[in-house]
Amino acid sequence: MEQKSLWQIFSKGLLAENPIFILALSLCPALAVTTTVVNGLTMGLTVTFVITTNNVVVSLVRRWVNQKVRVPVYITSIATIVTVAQLVLQAYFPDLYDALGIYLALVVVFAIILARAEVFASKHGVVASFCDGFGMGCGFTLAMLTISVIRELLGAGTICGIPVFGAGYQPMLMMVLPPGAFMLIGYLVAATKTWNRHKEQQRMKAARIAAAKAAEAAASKGGVD
Repeated sequence: MEQKSLWQIFSKGLLAENPIFILALSLCPALAVTTTVVNGLTMGLTVTFVITTNNVVVSLVRRWVNQKVRVPVYITSIATIVTVAQLVLQAYFPDLYDALGIYLALVVVFAIILARAEVFASKHGVVASFCDGFGMGCGFTLAMLTISVIRELLGAGTICGIPVFGAGYQPMLMMVLPPGAFMLIGYLVAATKTWNRHKEQQRMKAARIAAAKAAEAAASKGGVD
C-alpha cells in the first residue's frame, strides 16, 4: 500500500472520523475521567495502546477465525490486552490506576475498539490495520486531552495541577461535573463538524477550479489545432 494511502488511513481518525467528536463512540470516559489532564491523557494513551495492538492481532488471525465466532475472539483479544495495560499501570503508576478505577476495565467494551476490529482490521493487512488503530487512538487521545484541558482549566484553574489563573480565580464547578462535560463535548462536536465541512468545501472548490482550468486548456488546445 502506498505511503499516501497509509497516511490517509491514519489521519482520518484525527478529525474526519474522530471517535468522540464525529463518531460519538466511547463517550463514557470522556464524561467521567477528563476532570484532570493527567487522567484524560492516561486514558487516551491506554486506549491507543489497546486499539492499535488489537487491530494488529485481529489482522494477523483474520484468515483463521471462523466468522461465526469472530466477535468472541475479538473480545478475548481486547480483554487480554486491557489486562496487560491494567497490570502495567497498577505496578508502575498506582495513583493513575486508582484514579481511573473501573473505567480501565470498561475499556474492554469500548465501542470504538470493537468497531475498528470488525470494520477495518478484519479486512485489511497488518500495516494498514496498525495505521488505522493508531490513528483512531491518536484521535481519541486528542479529544480526551482537549476536553480535560478545558475542564481542568475552567473547573479548577490549573493545568496538570499547576495554578494558571492565580488564587483569586473562582472555579466553574459545573465543568468538573458530568453535565458540564456533556455540554462541552457538544460544543466541540459542533466545532469539529464545522471545520470538516469547511475543509470539504475548500476541496470541492479546488476540484472545480482545477476542472475549469483543464477544460479551458483543452479548449485552447483544440482552438490552436
